[in-house]
Amino acid sequence: MTAEHAHVTVVFAGQSESWAKWIDHQIRAAGRGSTLVRWNPLRRLPEPEALTELLSAPGRILLVIDDWHERLGAERFGAWAEVLREALPQHPDRIAAVSITAQPMPQAVIALAPVELRGLRPEVARSRVLECAGVPAPSTLVDLSRGPRFPDDPPAVWQAPRRNRRFIGRTELLEKVYGAFSAAGADGCSVALLGPGGVGKSQLALEYVHRFAGEYDIVWWVSAAGRVTARQKFAELAPRLGITDAGDLGATIRAVKGGLDATAQPWLLVLDGAGDPERVLDLVPEGRGHVLVTTHRSEWAAHAATMTVPVFERNESVAFVGRRTARLSDREAEQLADAVQDMPLLLDQMAGWLDLNRTASVDDYIRELQEGRPEGFGVLESAHYPQNFRVVWSTLYNSLRDDFRPAWDLLNLLSCFSPEVVPVRLLQTARHSDLPPGLADLVGEPSSWNTALRRLSEITSMRVEYEQGPRDIQTVGTLRMHRLFHRYVRSVLSPHDAARHSAAARKVLVSADPRDPGSAGNWARYADLIPHLEPSGALEAGDDDVRELVLNCIEYLRSRGEYHDGWWLSHQVVEHWRRASGDTDRSVLVAVHQLANMLRRLGRYPEAEEVGRETLRRLRGAQSVRPIEVIRAKDGLGGTLMALGRYAEARTLFEEAASDAAEELGGETVPRTLTIRSNLAVALGLQGRYVESLALHRRIFEARVDLLGGKHPLTLNSALRTSWMLRLLGSYREALAIQGHNSRVHSQVLDRTHSQTLHAEHNLALCARRDGDLQFAHAMMRGVREKVLRRRGALHPETLMVSCDYAMLLRQLDRIEQARELAETTATRYAAQLGDLHPYTIGARDNVATVMRDMGETRGALELSLRTTQQMEEAVGREHPWAIGCAKNAVAALAAVGDAETAATLGRDAAERAAHALGESHVLTISLKAGLAIDLSELGEPDEADQLHRDAVGRLTGLLGADHQHTRYILERQRPYWDFEPQPI
Repeated sequence: MTAEHAHVTVVFAGQSESWAKWIDHQIRAAGRGSTLVRWNPLRRLPEPEALTELLSAPGRILLVIDDWHERLGAERFGAWAEVLREALPQHPDRIAAVSITAQPMPQAVIALAPVELRGLRPEVARSRVLECAGVPAPSTLVDLSRGPRFPDDPPAVWQAPRRNRRFIGRTELLEKVYGAFSAAGADGCSVALLGPGGVGKSQLALEYVHRFAGEYDIVWWVSAAGRVTARQKFAELAPRLGITDAGDLGATIRAVKGGLDATAQPWLLVLDGAGDPERVLDLVPEGRGHVLVTTHRSEWAAHAATMTVPVFERNESVAFVGRRTARLSDREAEQLADAVQDMPLLLDQMAGWLDLNRTASVDDYIRELQEGRPEGFGVLESAHYPQNFRVVWSTLYNSLRDDFRPAWDLLNLLSCFSPEVVPVRLLQTARHSDLPPGLADLVGEPSSWNTALRRLSEITSMRVEYEQGPRDIQTVGTLRMHRLFHRYVRSVLSPHDAARHSAAARKVLVSADPRDPGSAGNWARYADLIPHLEPSGALEAGDDDVRELVLNCIEYLRSRGEYHDGWWLSHQVVEHWRRASGDTDRSVLVAVHQLANMLRRLGRYPEAEEVGRETLRRLRGAQSVRPIEVIRAKDGLGGTLMALGRYAEARTLFEEAASDAAEELGGETVPRTLTIRSNLAVALGLQGRYVESLALHRRIFEARVDLLGGKHPLTLNSALRTSWMLRLLGSYREALAIQGHNSRVHSQVLDRTHSQTLHAEHNLALCARRDGDLQFAHAMMRGVREKVLRRRGALHPETLMVSCDYAMLLRQLDRIEQARELAETTATRYAAQLGDLHPYTIGARDNVATVMRDMGETRGALELSLRTTQQMEEAVGREHPWAIGCAKNAVAALAAVGDAETAATLGRDAAERAAHALGESHVLTISLKAGLAIDLSELGEPDEADQLHRDAVGRLTGLLGADHQHTRYILERQRPYWDFEPQPI
């Protein structure tokens, strides 16, 4: 056999890319040369010369037959069929064909006798391909798992709308997208399809997904017009990647991004209908993989390679109209395309209208499009759209109203929902009393309902997805309305009709409310409901049930950690509801409470304080306010003040709220009262009143055990707080014993990445460190920090708290460079979030001074340490353990520069304050006196120095034992130091 005959040329249309590549791989694996030729009959004249050029390729020609013939239109296909009939008899031994379509083939294609590949096992399909290509089967088996995936096998992870069988053209643009992704290789690539609404960006992306599905193992389509829905749908990829939903939506999203970055499997992420890049960029992984965006926003050019999607070329318009309706000639299709300027959306809608209205004159209709005005069709003019858009849509709207009234009523109702995913299922499951009478009857009859939806789809180009319904009936599952057409329908609704349909839409949403936003099983439902709140008018509604729905949606956002969207939604409803119902309406107060909550969680503490103080002021000046509202306002403001570092004010508010709650709600047996008292205990701890805080936490823990049981999350939290205070008081072994058990139960009851579980593991690491098990503490703390970074990000308060402690643990392990970098980064981030004079910022900087001293930067360390000591005293008072701890480090800094006299003076003062605040037997007091002994010894006062040293060693031995690292440290007369540890709020 000659080299020429050994070669095989595989000829395919663009939409068969994945099949062509698989066939090419099989031929090459069998030891033969192969060439891929993409052939586009739409762009070639149906003449024999076109086939002559094709047949000039070397060797055997293998045609891959799909349903390309459906894209040509009757006239053009007839011409091509004639060319095939003339050419085939001349080359009977060189041409073979395989079929990959399930559609019936016309006679001219059947003459090629194509061999069917669909529905076969990969090994059988391979055998048939080689036989058609004239390649003897190799003597050794080939591993079919290597190379391109068999195209009939779907990607392992797949979520995308079904293929648009009417798609046509765009071949060069699809190849350009594929080329951009291919050129990026393993580095990853983002491509944004840019263009105005109606130009076909989404359909182009959808065709790319299906045409090149064989290139990917993971394909995930996200409707990205709404941030809440986009984030929820992206997070739903988590279980498909083996990732557990962390509860916090942001954490789950980061975990999914990490999973995509880490996997060796090729993946494609589609963000369809994206607006402002800043709203969805946090969904885009940074590493390998392909991201395809459809958008009308040019700002995406800064984040992706942009490709402008133009209107159809005229031959594409004519071919598309031919597929959409068979009643138009090529001349009429060209006139229609000219009338709507080749805009794909309008072509689809107009061709659909003509297909349904078979008796309408095509020429008259096209003349109306060219010369008519929208008001001539009996609908209101809307100047927000080009003239041709308005004329087309006026025609559709008028036609539906006159000829398909149920579909017209349904369209008006659907316009009161978000267009991205019209809630078809919610309408089907809604109570009949919630719907207008005509629509209630329509929804109740499945066949009529599906007919109306199909009619809407056909005439308005809504995208329809089917799913399995009851009794094995295929029913419409989702419906997507183009955003431009959605806005148009809303703009032409009369005020009466708009009010009537909006009210019905709100009733449907209320009926769909699971009324339990804290349950993970309801999260997807709330994510689906939120986009419909604004278009349905729910944000302005005064109905109690509607407001309850909105508040539940806000609570869902809080539960999922979506604080920015929660802030926006709560801000909107506070503005609307307060004007309508006043300051002291129950729903207004709940919304205001959530607004302050969201601001606090976003780190916008001054704004949260302003909202909290204004709410409390209004409540105190109002009549007939329920006591619980004042209690909740005090409790919320107290939480904000704690975050701001104003612990005394917070404590006062919590004391008032706890007293009021005990009187109005009940005492130790009421969960709400216990929660407020727990907040009070935290405030006491932040004030440095560790003994009082511990006593209160113990009482709350015991009450919660009796009331809720030992494994309830609130009970576990009380045990965690109790252990935390024991450690701060120096009872390291008791704290470790409690926290070891508490941490294990946390991981059993809550998710391993839940915030409270991470707090428990963090405290366990701190307990282990203080007890001397540094290796276990390091492994545990490092693991916690990795989890919280993935879950919360680098700037979250939980991350900063763990990072602050981890830096000082690294210092103790002599990893000084790492400790310095992390301590400085944490201090800088605290300053950016909380301000230079917040106690946490000051304490974090004091840690930096300690590390600087270790690195020999004694003068810089002293300057920083003296400054933080003064700032901490001003922030929390001289008697606070944090101020005393800063003074202890300042003593060490003074000693490091040789100023033993000033060090002794400051050390004696700090020791006296520690004894007064914490007692003579507290670790801080003991270590201060041990440090004073060192300074006095250097000043030539050995008697007092020896007495102080013996007393310190004796007390530490009794407290911690002779073998404890801290006891040995003091026994060896080493300089004691102090770490600042932020406390969880």
